[in-house]
Amino acid sequence: MTGSNIIDLNPEMLAAAAESKAWPFEEAKKIIARYKDKDFPETILFETGYGPSGLPHIGTFGEVARTTMVRHAFRVLTGDKVKTKLICFSDDMDGMRKIPDNVPDRAALEPYLHKPLTAVPNPFGGDYASFADHNNAMLCRFLDTFGFDYEFASATQYYKEGRFDEVLLRAAERYDEIMTVMLPTLGPERQATYSPFLPISPKSGRVLYVPMKHVDAKAGTITFDDEGTETTLPVTGGKVKLQWKPDFGMRWAALGVDFEMFGKDHQTNAAIYDRICNILGGRAPEHFVYELFLDENGQKISKSKGNGLTIDEWLTYAPTESLGLYMYQRPRQAKKLYFDVIPKAVDEYYAFLSAYPRQDWKERLGNPVWHMHDGNPPAIDLPVPFALLLNLVSASNAHDKAVLWGFISRHAPGVTPKTHPELDRLTGYAIRYFDDFVKPTKVYRAPDTVEREALAKLSEALGALPQGADGEAIQNAALNVARRIERYQDHSKQSPEGGPGVSVAFFQMIYQVLIGQERGPRFGSFAALYGITETRALIERALAGQLAA
Repeated sequence: MTGSNIIDLNPEMLAAAAESKAWPFEEAKKIIARYKDKDFPETILFETGYGPSGLPHIGTFGEVARTTMVRHAFRVLTGDKVKTKLICFSDDMDGMRKIPDNVPDRAALEPYLHKPLTAVPNPFGGDYASFADHNNAMLCRFLDTFGFDYEFASATQYYKEGRFDEVLLRAAERYDEIMTVMLPTLGPERQATYSPFLPISPKSGRVLYVPMKHVDAKAGTITFDDEGTETTLPVTGGKVKLQWKPDFGMRWAALGVDFEMFGKDHQTNAAIYDRICNILGGRAPEHFVYELFLDENGQKISKSKGNGLTIDEWLTYAPTESLGLYMYQRPRQAKKLYFDVIPKAVDEYYAFLSAYPRQDWKERLGNPVWHMHDGNPPAIDLPVPFALLLNLVSASNAHDKAVLWGFISRHAPGVTPKTHPELDRLTGYAIRYFDDFVKPTKVYRAPDTVEREALAKLSEALGALPQGADGEAIQNAALNVARRIERYQDHSKQSPEGGPGVSVAFFQMIYQVLIGQERGPRFGSFAALYGITETRALIERALAGQLAA
């Protein structure tokens, strides 16, 4: 997901891209329509925003990943003839309005409340000069790890270096127009004290939310009371910043941003950002509003609360590509972002990757892996799905990869860590995920009379299979057992012989009794990988009461 690689512009792909309904293409087409009947600027500017009030979370990463996908789609649709740039902008001049819950020593930060985040000491230790510097570095570290092509931008640096000065002076000239936009959005009490300008106090260093006594457009200054002292400051040179809503529009106007996406919580303010941008002489960018990520309790994830998943937590248990897939899928739908979504995301990624070579160009451009890998998905053979690896770890109580590879290599001769490094990587993730999330929740239960009989018959059927029987043969043997037991007959389905089908309750029982989990992958695939002899031994242990406490 570099956003800067060489693109294969073959005619078939370009024709499919022009017709594609995949959401990155739909967004890229908006940018092209923006310049209909006029020349593109030298560089099309994509921007993402980040507030370093807390450690960056996956939602922040998702914004960069999704914007990169739109950027790549734009490059394809324009034949890669227009320069593009992605800026990741950090609003690190914002005042620290509250102390985050997840810092080591909250009390130590009390004296720095309302100071710019770049003026707040770094509570995490290390060589970073400030709280914002640390959080910005954590964001860049991950974006670099993933291979994004972006330019990091610091609000503090841009303000202090004068890169916003021209537009800030224009804001002073058009102060009344900005107030006309802002005041109707505020309550009566806030209206009385509101100003789009936030001076940085020369006395305390804090970001001040104070009314203006005078705005001198000609001199480019503002006058206000600072702890009882009338004070005048220039709006330039980093002495003053803008409130966050006007700041959005100011930044778009100053930088010439063409595209920015943001979460649904910004949607009601988008019209305000646009109007401020227009007032300040800019043209509002194209927008894409995505739904928010939720934690396990259905609450919005927050940097300051530290709920939901962090970037590092996801990557402890799954490859980065699974995270990229999760960001691509259904961006306009609110999604739970917690540990239990990881296994499904992993297996779906490899399933999409496996399907890609067999697809025509229309299907390929609708396949998430094309967008995730800048149109060049890797060729990876994965003979064992992640969910199956997790169940193999569960059944074998494996604590190291060598144990898992013993089962894998026996099941798939010639498959080794050397021949299949991606599978080897997944075995490590599977062990970590199992140890931390599956093992603590495992609850074996003892089989009742009907279940004991069913398991005994299943073991007998497995024993009658020829050596080396594959997953399909094992699955059919299990189904034949269940079809003869009334409890597991599903009369809404029909067996190949015309009798009743098999209820999912049969396989659910197997996993509850043998694995201590509510569900698992296809039983035949699991038993083929684990081994028929080992599966029969597991059944014997369950019947002997050795699994359930």
